[in-house]
Amino acid sequence: MPEPARDTIFALSSGRPPAAIGVVRISGPRAGDALKALTGKLPCPRAAELVRVRDAASRDVIDQALAVWFPAPHSETGEDVAELQLHGGRAVIAATLASLGRIQGLRPAEAGEFTRRAFENGKLDLTAVEGLADLVMAETEGQRRQALRQLQGALGKRGEGWRQGLIEALALVEARIDFSEETEVLGSSLVPALAIAREVEAEIAAALADGGRGERLREGLIVAIAGPPNAGKSTLLNRIARREVAIVSPYAGTTRDVIEVHLDLDGWPVTLLDTAGIRETDDPVEMEGVRRAQARAETADLVLWVVDARERWQNRAKSAGKAGNGPPKWLIHNKTDLVEGKTERNESEITSKAKNENGSISVKNQLRETNESQVNKDDHGFKISAVTGEGFDVLLGCLAAHAEAFLGGGEPTVITRQRHRYALEECLAALRRAQSGEVMKHEDLLAIELRIAANALGRLIGRVDVEDILDVIFRDFCIGK
Repeated sequence: MPEPARDTIFALSSGRPPAAIGVVRISGPRAGDALKALTGKLPCPRAAELVRVRDAASRDVIDQALAVWFPAPHSETGEDVAELQLHGGRAVIAATLASLGRIQGLRPAEAGEFTRRAFENGKLDLTAVEGLADLVMAETEGQRRQALRQLQGALGKRGEGWRQGLIEALALVEARIDFSEETEVLGSSLVPALAIAREVEAEIAAALADGGRGERLREGLIVAIAGPPNAGKSTLLNRIARREVAIVSPYAGTTRDVIEVHLDLDGWPVTLLDTAGIRETDDPVEMEGVRRAQARAETADLVLWVVDARERWQNRAKSAGKAGNGPPKWLIHNKTDLVEGKTERNESEITSKAKNENGSISVKNQLRETNESQVNKDDHGFKISAVTGEGFDVLLGCLAAHAEAFLGGGEPTVITRQRHRYALEECLAALRRAQSGEVMKHEDLLAIELRIAANALGRLIGRVDVEDILDVIFRDFCIGK
């Protein structure tokens, strides 16, 4: 019994109006009919044509636009697809969508439905779909590059190659089990199947040994600004963000909840967390703010522990210890503009090694020539004034260099989501079990482990089909003749 025809969907595929151009996309079996209903014609495939867009019922002219026709299967979704490139005014878009909604068999698309149809029709695998979503949401150059690699098949193509190899190996084992009476099959060996398994295992193990760089880049570096009250944490946040994000007040306990700010720091994604001043208090609301501050600081990738530069060193060291022993901490001596005499080490001592021939600061050279732990996490730390900007460029430069080292250290990785890692770890575990001495003695157990490994890769890219195994057997062993 043939499957019922799918609905034809439509939606605005460009940005929110008003805009210079508004692109309305239509996909499904009635896309051609809808285009003819609005324009009176069906353009030549994949060629833009200037048309008058009319209301399908009243025939009133809505706009003059470009129409493009993509007949299946050579389209983004694999279905018939039509596009109208209209003027991007609100009234034009609204009238066009309303007219499409009155055509029988058409309905507005749901969120992500065009991409889902592309996936279902084999135009994109699941990792490419995720790459497309990440590309749309990318906020920095590093995230854009990683998302584009994923969209272009960085993981999907490798995953499909691994899966095909395991299907080949499984076909050898299955044929040996089910058709052992065949001379051709009996003459074969498990050696090729195990060789394929070992090769795939080695490649997946190498992919997993990436230190989680892809997930970190996708999520960004999490930096918590913490410390005692009135140390200037909110002022520092505002200066880094280059806008008034947090309320600045001379009164302790002003910041009660965690404030998040997303930044593009030299192409690397960074999320700053401004936390409540950590101190003993009887105020239940402030107590909750302190609890949240401590919790976020413990889970951050880096803590900027901000203290008042006028305090005695012993008090500063004692307060810094309350942040916990989780992530690395950089001690920030703020309010240096209020320190009389400035007897402690000044900015020139921190940056002397970073001066290049032109006298400008090279943060990468500073971190390369001087041990980072000594520069950033020693007893002296950074000396800044969040109000005047003194020492701020040094701190910001070191923060950018740390983000680059944390997020981009090494070759580009193919794993960008925890889902990818789980699927590959499941596959790797099955392949290692398949090569254990006990399993190799029993061909049926070997086949089970290879099937588990292949199915894990199938879930990774969104294509699990047990019939693939039979296809290989029929092709290679001429079974059923």
